[in-house]
Amino acid sequence: MAAWGRLDVVVNNAGIWEEDRAGAGDLETWDRTFAVNVRGAFVLTDAAIAPIEKERGSIVFVSSTAAQRGEARHSAYAASKGALISYTKSLAAELGPRGIRVNCVAPGWVDTEMTAEALGDRESRAEIERSIPIGRVGRPEDVAAAILFLVSDLARHVQGEVLNVNGGSVLVG
Repeated sequence: MAAWGRLDVVVNNAGIWEEDRAGAGDLETWDRTFAVNVRGAFVLTDAAIAPIEKERGSIVFVSSTAAQRGEARHSAYAASKGALISYTKSLAAELGPRGIRVNCVAPGWVDTEMTAEALGDRESRAEIERSIPIGRVGRPEDVAAAILFLVSDLARHVQGEVLNVNGGSVLVG
Protein backbone atom coordinates (compact mmCIF):
# COMPACT_ATOMS: atom_id res chain seq x y z
CA MET A 1 0.00 0.00 0.00
CA ALA A 2 2.82 2.40 0.84
CA ALA A 3 4.58 1.82 -2.48
CA TRP A 4 1.61 1.70 -4.86
CA GLY A 5 -1.30 3.20 -2.95
CA ARG A 6 -3.58 0.28 -3.74
CA LEU A 7 -3.92 -3.47 -3.47
CA ASP A 8 -5.24 -5.49 -6.42
CA VAL A 9 -4.01 -9.01 -5.75
CA VAL A 10 -3.10 -11.17 -2.75
CA VAL A 11 -1.32 -14.48 -3.30
CA ASN A 12 -1.03 -16.66 -0.20
CA ASN A 13 2.01 -18.76 -1.03
CA ALA A 14 3.73 -19.35 2.31
CA GLY A 15 4.03 -22.97 3.28
CA ILE A 16 6.10 -25.56 5.07
CA TRP A 17 6.21 -29.31 4.42
CA GLU A 18 7.54 -31.32 7.35
CA GLU A 19 7.32 -35.03 7.96
CA ASP A 20 4.96 -36.24 10.65
CA ARG A 21 4.03 -39.83 11.34
CA ALA A 22 0.63 -41.05 12.48
CA GLY A 23 0.69 -42.18 16.09
CA ALA A 24 3.83 -40.20 16.97
CA GLY A 25 1.91 -37.42 18.71
CA ASP A 26 3.92 -34.74 16.95
CA LEU A 27 1.79 -31.78 18.02
CA GLU A 28 4.65 -29.32 17.46
CA THR A 29 4.77 -30.13 13.73
CA TRP A 30 0.98 -29.80 13.46
CA ASP A 31 0.98 -26.47 15.30
CA ARG A 32 3.88 -25.08 13.27
CA THR A 33 2.39 -26.29 9.96
CA PHE A 34 -1.03 -24.82 10.67
CA ALA A 35 0.51 -21.57 11.95
CA VAL A 36 2.40 -21.01 8.69
CA ASN A 37 0.10 -22.64 6.15
CA VAL A 38 -3.32 -21.62 7.50
CA ARG A 39 -3.05 -18.97 10.19
CA GLY A 40 -0.60 -16.95 8.10
CA ALA A 41 -2.98 -17.04 5.14
CA PHE A 42 -5.86 -15.95 7.38
CA VAL A 43 -3.94 -13.02 8.90
CA LEU A 44 -2.74 -11.72 5.53
CA THR A 45 -6.10 -12.16 3.82
CA ASP A 46 -8.10 -10.64 6.64
CA ALA A 47 -5.91 -7.53 6.60
CA ALA A 48 -6.13 -7.28 2.81
CA ILE A 49 -9.91 -7.49 2.39
CA ALA A 50 -10.74 -3.80 2.88
CA PRO A 51 -8.10 -2.42 0.47
CA ILE A 52 -8.61 -5.17 -2.11
CA GLU A 53 -12.38 -4.62 -2.08
CA LYS A 54 -11.83 -1.01 -3.23
CA GLU A 55 -10.08 -2.34 -6.35
CA ARG A 56 -12.46 -5.28 -6.88
CA GLY A 57 -9.35 -7.42 -6.74
CA SER A 58 -8.45 -11.06 -6.48
CA ILE A 59 -7.16 -13.43 -3.80
CA VAL A 60 -5.38 -16.69 -4.63
CA PHE A 61 -4.40 -19.40 -2.18
CA VAL A 62 -1.65 -21.89 -2.98
CA SER A 63 -2.81 -25.29 -1.76
CA SER A 64 -1.48 -28.65 -2.96
CA THR A 65 -2.58 -31.85 -4.60
CA ALA A 66 -1.80 -33.38 -1.19
CA ALA A 67 -4.96 -31.64 0.05
CA GLN A 68 -7.03 -33.64 -2.42
CA ARG A 69 -5.41 -37.05 -2.16
CA GLY A 70 -3.74 -37.05 1.26
CA GLU A 71 -0.07 -37.72 1.81
CA ALA A 72 1.46 -40.41 3.98
CA ARG A 73 3.91 -39.10 6.60
CA HIS A 74 2.80 -35.52 5.81
CA SER A 75 -0.75 -35.44 7.15
CA ALA A 76 -0.32 -32.04 8.81
CA TYR A 77 0.70 -30.55 5.48
CA ALA A 78 -2.14 -32.24 3.58
CA ALA A 79 -4.71 -31.20 6.20
CA SER A 80 -3.46 -27.60 6.27
CA LYS A 81 -3.61 -27.33 2.50
CA GLY A 82 -7.10 -28.87 2.59
CA ALA A 83 -8.09 -26.12 5.00
CA LEU A 84 -6.99 -23.56 2.39
CA ILE A 85 -9.32 -25.15 -0.16
CA SER A 86 -12.23 -24.88 2.28
CA TYR A 87 -11.23 -21.31 3.16
CA THR A 88 -11.12 -20.46 -0.57
CA LYS A 89 -14.65 -21.72 -1.10
CA SER A 90 -16.00 -19.99 2.01
CA LEU A 91 -14.44 -16.66 1.09
CA ALA A 92 -15.55 -17.00 -2.53
CA ALA A 93 -19.16 -17.23 -1.37
CA GLU A 94 -18.80 -14.38 1.11
CA LEU A 95 -16.62 -11.98 -0.85
CA GLY A 96 -17.93 -12.57 -4.37
CA PRO A 97 -20.92 -10.27 -3.83
CA ARG A 98 -18.41 -7.61 -2.70
CA GLY A 99 -16.52 -7.83 -5.99
CA ILE A 100 -13.56 -9.89 -4.78
CA ARG A 101 -12.62 -13.03 -6.69
CA VAL A 102 -11.16 -15.84 -4.56
CA ASN A 103 -9.57 -18.92 -6.09
CA CYS A 104 -6.89 -21.50 -5.40
CA VAL A 105 -4.13 -23.35 -7.20
CA ALA A 106 -3.12 -26.85 -6.18
CA PRO A 107 0.37 -27.66 -7.43
CA GLY A 108 1.79 -31.15 -7.51
CA TRP A 109 5.54 -31.72 -7.45
CA VAL A 110 7.34 -28.45 -8.19
CA ASP A 111 11.11 -27.99 -8.25
CA THR A 112 11.58 -25.58 -5.32
CA GLU A 113 13.66 -25.29 -2.16
CA MET A 114 10.88 -27.05 -0.25
CA THR A 115 11.11 -30.17 -2.44
CA ALA A 116 14.88 -30.07 -3.08
CA GLU A 117 15.68 -32.91 -0.71
CA ALA A 118 12.91 -35.19 -2.01
CA LEU A 119 13.80 -34.45 -5.65
CA GLY A 120 17.57 -34.39 -5.08
CA ASP A 121 18.03 -38.14 -5.33
CA ARG A 122 18.13 -39.09 -9.04
CA GLU A 123 16.29 -42.36 -8.53
CA SER A 124 13.50 -40.79 -6.45
CA ARG A 125 13.07 -37.96 -8.93
CA ALA A 126 12.87 -40.41 -11.84
CA GLU A 127 10.19 -42.39 -9.99
CA ILE A 128 8.21 -39.22 -9.30
CA GLU A 129 8.51 -38.11 -12.92
CA ARG A 130 7.25 -41.50 -14.11
CA SER A 131 4.11 -40.90 -12.03
CA ILE A 132 3.38 -37.61 -13.84
CA PRO A 133 1.64 -38.09 -17.20
CA ILE A 134 3.53 -35.22 -18.88
CA GLY A 135 6.78 -36.74 -17.57
CA ARG A 136 8.30 -33.89 -15.61
CA VAL A 137 8.21 -32.11 -12.28
CA GLY A 138 6.66 -28.66 -12.43
CA ARG A 139 8.62 -25.44 -12.40
CA PRO A 140 7.73 -22.37 -10.33
CA GLU A 141 6.80 -20.60 -13.59
CA ASP A 142 4.10 -23.22 -14.20
CA VAL A 143 2.39 -22.30 -10.95
CA ALA A 144 2.97 -18.57 -11.48
CA ALA A 145 1.27 -18.77 -14.89
CA ALA A 146 -1.81 -20.39 -13.36
CA ILE A 147 -1.94 -17.69 -10.69
CA LEU A 148 -1.53 -14.98 -13.32
CA PHE A 149 -4.49 -16.45 -15.21
CA LEU A 150 -6.66 -16.50 -12.09
CA VAL A 151 -5.97 -12.87 -11.22
CA SER A 152 -6.37 -11.66 -14.81
CA ASP A 153 -9.54 -10.55 -16.58
CA LEU A 154 -9.42 -13.85 -18.48
CA ALA A 155 -10.73 -15.45 -15.26
CA ARG A 156 -13.26 -12.70 -14.46
CA HIS A 157 -16.05 -15.28 -14.12
CA VAL A 158 -14.03 -17.86 -12.14
CA GLN A 159 -14.86 -17.93 -8.44
CA GLY A 160 -14.15 -20.47 -5.71
CA GLU A 161 -12.25 -22.83 -7.98
CA VAL A 162 -9.21 -25.04 -7.43
CA LEU A 163 -6.93 -25.09 -10.46
CA ASN A 164 -4.71 -28.16 -10.39
CA VAL A 165 -1.20 -27.57 -11.70
CA ASN A 166 0.36 -31.02 -11.53
CA GLY A 167 1.05 -32.36 -15.00
CA GLY A 168 -1.85 -34.78 -14.61
CA SER A 169 -0.44 -36.62 -11.61
CA VAL A 170 -3.63 -36.18 -9.61
CA LEU A 171 -6.72 -36.12 -11.80
CA VAL A 172 -9.41 -34.49 -9.67
CA GLY A 173 -11.88 -31.68 -10.09
